[in-house]
Formats: sequence, structure tokens, C-alpha cells
Amino acid sequence: MNHVLHIHYHGLTPTDPRYPRALDVLATISARVQALPPDAAIADVTGAQKYFERGPEGLAQLIRVRTLAWTGNPTIIGAGPSLMLAAMAAAATAPGHITTVPDTDEAIVAFLHPRPVAALPGIGPATARTLSHHGLHTIGDIARTPLATLQRLLGASTGRQLHDRAHAHDPRTVTPHTPPQTTTLSRTFPHDELDPHAHHRAVLALTHQLGARLRTQHTAARTLTLTARYADRTTTSRTRTLPEPTAHTRALTLSATALYDAFALQRARVRGLSLTAETTDAAAAVHQLTFDPQDAKARSIEAAVDRARHRFGPNAVLPAALATRPTQT
Repeated sequence: MNHVLHIHYHGLTPTDPRYPRALDVLATISARVQALPPDAAIADVTGAQKYFERGPEGLAQLIRVRTLAWTGNPTIIGAGPSLMLAAMAAAATAPGHITTVPDTDEAIVAFLHPRPVAALPGIGPATARTLSHHGLHTIGDIARTPLATLQRLLGASTGRQLHDRAHAHDPRTVTPHTPPQTTTLSRTFPHDELDPHAHHRAVLALTHQLGARLRTQHTAARTLTLTARYADRTTTSRTRTLPEPTAHTRALTLSATALYDAFALQRARVRGLSLTAETTDAAAAVHQLTFDPQDAKARSIEAAVDRARHRFGPNAVLPAALATRPTQT
């Protein structure tokens, strides 16, 4: 029997520094916490009940008080026996309050069945209109409708999904993780730059700088986002998920170059480029072994370059394309 809390931190913005502190509060209650940036989280408090000698609502009260004390931020908390029910309970709750769905068939039916079909996760406006057109206005109406009828109306997959959810079937579990961390590096040109070769040199400089930083921090990039800023202050961004998390400069350069090429710039006046990596712990990144001797050689050279830069400075070793020619006298 699982007991899940869905916590919404009322009024937080995506960059609010209180969000990490709010997650720290949850970590004092349960080890099974899943962040839902920028302003929510879920926690499995099944194991915490015995330790704190409190039920789900008592633990929710404790979280509400601690969060208010640590961050000054009000919470909206829904408690239920599944992720879906906890989330729906939170959606029906006012700031500073708690709604609990007890883990009994009677309580679940009493909570679910009177609610409009749009309250069920997975039902958008178009699906709600289709259901309403056929006389299905509440979740209870869906629950009382034969599966075959729902599948005929909505398709096999959607019909099955809504049938299961209307009967409170939700096999999902809390998956502990923390919000992704990001590293951003930027290059601004001395003037609005038209030359694609200059753009490519900037991308190369960014990936070499990024790779060195990631390896120093013992992190690896999972995704890359390249953003171009233009003379008219507009921007264009492209994002790519990497085949595997990496801090290997060559892999970063290939991906970032592909992102730049995807811009398909035609005489664009570029003011600057920035490269953002969503990162993970390098220990969690598994390098796919290959039989390519060039890959192994490149990684050995990279390690030697890192040692040289650590000893003599970040510009001790640079790619030929980034090296500055000495001034002739």
C-alpha cells in the first residue's frame, strides 16, 4: 500500500532559489522524493509513517509547517494512494491547505466519480468534448462505461487508459531524482558577425571550454542547447539530446556544430552565441565502448591536454583553429 504526497509550492518562479530549499524539507521526511520543476514535487511517504508515527495527512501537515518555516512559502498538498490521486487532490486544493484521499474503495469512488471528465489526467479539451457529446460528463460516467465503448469512441489505447484511470488504476511510482543542473557559456563577437567561419570558431571555442569545465566538475552533458543572438536582439535556439552523457570535447563539438548547421543562417548578423549543457554526475555516465582506435587516442590526448592546462593555464593548449598567430615585427 503506497501513500503519496503531491506538493505544489504556490507562487514560485522557475528561477526561485526557494525551490531547492523546499526540496531539502521533503528530504527530511522521505528518501523517495521526485522533483517536478519549477514549482512541485512528489514524495512517497509510505516508509516515513512508522518513523514519524503519523499518517499521510499528518506528514503533509509537518511538510506544510516546515516548508513555511524554511522558505516562507505556502504549499498546496494532495495526499492519496497513487500519483494520480495525489495530483488530483492537490489540483482541488487551495493554497495553504491539504486534501487527502483515503485508501479505501469507498473514499476513492466518492472523490473521483463526481468530478468532471476534464479533471482526469490525459483528457484535453477535444477529448472532453467528444465524451460530453456522448453523454459522459463525469469521471463516474467514464467508470460506468464499458471498455469496448470507450475504445470505440476514443481508440484502443486512449480508451484503455481512461478506463483504467477512471477506476483509479495508476501503476506509476515515485522516481527519486533532483532537478537537472545546467552550465552555460557564451561568446560575444566584437561586432555583428556575418562570417560563418567566425561562427564555427566560436562554437569550437565554446565546446572546448565546456568540455574542460565538465571534466573539472566531474559532470557530463546530457543535452546541449545552442542559442544565437542577432543584431535585432532576437534569438534562435536548437536543442539536442546526446546519445550518451559525455564530457568528451570531440562529441560535444560534433553535436554543437550540428546544432549550428540546423540554424541554416543566410547572411545573418550574429551578435553572440551561447551553449547550455544540462548535466549529470559523471559517475552516472557510461561511455559506450567502441573498437575505434581514434576514439581512444582522442581521449588520451584530451587527458594530457587537461593536465597541461591545469599546470600552465587554460590557454596552454588550443586547437589550431583557435590559436592566435604571433604578431610579426
